Amino acid sequence: MLIVIGGPTGSGKSEVCCALAKRIGAEIISADSMCVYRHMNIGTSKPLECIKEIKHHLVDVVEPGQVFDAKIFEKMALDAIDKAQKVGKAIIVCGGTYLYLQALLYGIEDTPEPDWSLRNRLYMLAQQKGSQYLHQKLRIVDPIYALKVSPRDTRRIVRALEVFINSGKSFSSFHRWNRPRSEFAGFYLHWSWESLSLRIEERAKSMLNAGLLQELRGLMGMGFESFITSTQAIGYKEFIPYLKGSKSLEECFGEMVRNTKEYAKRQIRWFNRQSWTKIDMERLGVEGAVEEILKSLDIRPSQNH
Repeated sequence: MLIVIGGPTGSGKSEVCCALAKRIGAEIISADSMCVYRHMNIGTSKPLECIKEIKHHLVDVVEPGQVFDAKIFEKMALDAIDKAQKVGKAIIVCGGTYLYLQALLYGIEDTPEPDWSLRNRLYMLAQQKGSQYLHQKLRIVDPIYALKVSPRDTRRIVRALEVFINSGKSFSSFHRWNRPRSEFAGFYLHWSWESLSLRIEERAKSMLNAGLLQELRGLMGMGFESFITSTQAIGYKEFIPYLKGSKSLEECFGEMVRNTKEYAKRQIRWFNRQSWTKIDMERLGVEGAVEEILKSLDIRPSQNH
């Protein structure tokens, strides 16, 4: 049975998963849409120390800008689970990218191959009229998926419209939302909004102190600027105007924090709709959360790891 630990950004997922993996001798699958990219460590809060101790899958598997989506994640994650199970290893799925969790737990049917010409035309339309204009179109042809995706998430809106135009079927029709492919135990790390907001702000400050701007300069120097200006690259894209001299550091920092909090709210809405076991992180802390999960699962810690 899979153990799945989710929660919004800044909720402490990596810390809990790492501590739990050490206790039970498990491997970790990262369900984070940004941790798959190499060279992006600080802005994605990769658990680098934990990675040295615990085997991680789906971390640093592609270059920034390479095609990577929920379907690719699904296949790679299932392969990793199969290999781990063959050698008797437990698997902990750790992440907050709910589309990736949805793909792994419920599956995504094969969608039409990318149509780059159509996709580019849709991106141009988004630049001209705004992503909200495309989101309104999506609400007409696929109201179910439109509720799941932010009006500002141009990448996912474009893909959904592309699939509909080329297949005549809504993007949501390719997803099985209610029938998990196999048994799993889901745990949701919960904080009050006030506490989570403070954690997000403090983590953003820590990223700057750890060298986020230097990491961003390096990414731009490697030719990845067009990728890190995309909607998904929160924590990077906001500081490009500062590096180019058009905004102050304070302005860019404020925008990063706002965007991160908006994303966290979308994550919270998704997790609140799941019937997962809620873990009160403010009351329990990391070690208490691990004990609560072990108790819920009735798992005895491994002595051989």
